[in-house]
Amino acid sequence: MKRFVIAFFTASLLTIYACENGTEKEGVYQADVIVYGGTSAAVIAAVQVAKSGKSVMVVSPDTHLGGLSSGGLGWTDTGDKEVIGGLAREFYHRIFLHYEKESSWKWQPREAYGNRGQGTPAIDGDARTMWIFEPHAAEQVFEDFVAEHEVKVFRDEWLDREAGLAKEGTKIVSIRTLSGKIFEGKVFIDATYEGDLMASAGVDYRVGREANSVYGEEWNGIQVGILHHDHHFKSDIDPYVVEGDSSSGLLPYISPEDPGKRGDGDHRMQAYCFRMCLTDNPENRVPFSKPEGYDPAMYQLLARVLKTGRDDIFHKFDAIPNRKTDTNNHGPFSTDFIGMNYEYPEGSYELRKKIIAEHEAYQKGLMYFLANDPQVPADIRNEMQKWGLAKDEFTDNGNWPHQIYVREARRMIGEHVLTENDVLGKRKVPKPIGMGSYTMDSHNVQRYVKPDRFVQNEGDIGVKPKEPYNIAYGSIVPLIDQCTNLLVPVCLSSSHIAFGSVRMEPVFMILGQSAATAAVQAITQNQAVQDIDYGQLKQQLIKDGQRIK
Repeated sequence: MKRFVIAFFTASLLTIYACENGTEKEGVYQADVIVYGGTSAAVIAAVQVAKSGKSVMVVSPDTHLGGLSSGGLGWTDTGDKEVIGGLAREFYHRIFLHYEKESSWKWQPREAYGNRGQGTPAIDGDARTMWIFEPHAAEQVFEDFVAEHEVKVFRDEWLDREAGLAKEGTKIVSIRTLSGKIFEGKVFIDATYEGDLMASAGVDYRVGREANSVYGEEWNGIQVGILHHDHHFKSDIDPYVVEGDSSSGLLPYISPEDPGKRGDGDHRMQAYCFRMCLTDNPENRVPFSKPEGYDPAMYQLLARVLKTGRDDIFHKFDAIPNRKTDTNNHGPFSTDFIGMNYEYPEGSYELRKKIIAEHEAYQKGLMYFLANDPQVPADIRNEMQKWGLAKDEFTDNGNWPHQIYVREARRMIGEHVLTENDVLGKRKVPKPIGMGSYTMDSHNVQRYVKPDRFVQNEGDIGVKPKEPYNIAYGSIVPLIDQCTNLLVPVCLSSSHIAFGSVRMEPVFMILGQSAATAAVQAITQNQAVQDIDYGQLKQQLIKDGQRIK
């Protein structure tokens, strides 16, 4: 798939004055490297450029820095933490230092917190790292990073996706945001979850799942009948409004379409949700309120699940410090809004805002339903009423996370496509720039009606690699005939199922740093990002603490 949006524009010649990280004219901003995005990868990339002595600017559509790492995902998906090095490890070290301060433990004593993390202790005293944290703590670390390195950050600046990219041949010259600001650079880094800059630059990408036959994979395409986790219907649940009567129509959020054949590709992608920060502390709790437009009929499928005796509602209320949680999806009907995100990756800003609002309303309604509806068993309802949003998180957004969990959107088709064959160690990875280790994890992709006329979910996969794996430099660079001064560390070149492993926040930070190092070397060597000396790149990465096998 290609999208060529190439626009050329000029600016008035005005007096240039120096700034500490690049130069500015009136409405025109220049730096060696322009980082587009406000994610964790964007911040780490910008810091690495600054540390390397080049000028850098961050152009962020977001007001808050850190993406999901500061947006509720405090229960870090680490995999093997030993492969997390460089500035990513520095981030988790700074989290450790934050919680070393007695003042950071406002709502519970440190000893009452415990030390449970995902596959690793939350607090690793020997390595002086901490992997579990509150949203505001993570955001402060990212703010400290950019402040210490005097990185210029432009917030709430959205790429003009229709006519905001100027390109000469295969080189991006500048980007323009909807506010009219123009950013000129020598190398650009797209560190967004959506890949808008990449797409506007005319770089090939894919949305959805490839057929297994495309890259010789087993777990990539449609996975009807594969039930790896607990996020499926374990009992026979009737999908119709009137049970047993198909003419009454389907309950909400069940697709009437055929799910497809196992192994085939499709346009669908794994579900999104918000990672809510909840608390059961009455002093810091905002009770779940009835959202505007609330309709309990939207949750009748869940009511039927609960009637079967299933009660694992609280399984993913994962504890973070100060009596709070990172609350994630669990079970067949939970916070994942299955099937409602297909248009998000390529949707207009207006459509994306609509989809985000629908996800927020769905999830708030779900919490209210569980806490109040008489169809919910009394023990679950009573327990849910003890919980609410944390009053001291996301204080400028009604205590609701400012970042939706975009688990997957566009994925570049670059020099090297990361596949399950890389993740599972079936082939040698060329020119490695970092490592991943997490399970190939896809959340559910669709909810459909089986031939036996009961409902089921599809797409939830979990396949664990035997050992950590390398990630190729070619996976963050486009094909050379498409763009020669762009790096893409988030919407990288990967198949759907391999992206299920590489999409973790520590890996995005690792790849952000590696992308920045490559950008600096491309500028220094006056070469395309595809042509830099890999030996020099690897040497610098190792010097900076990156882990490469």
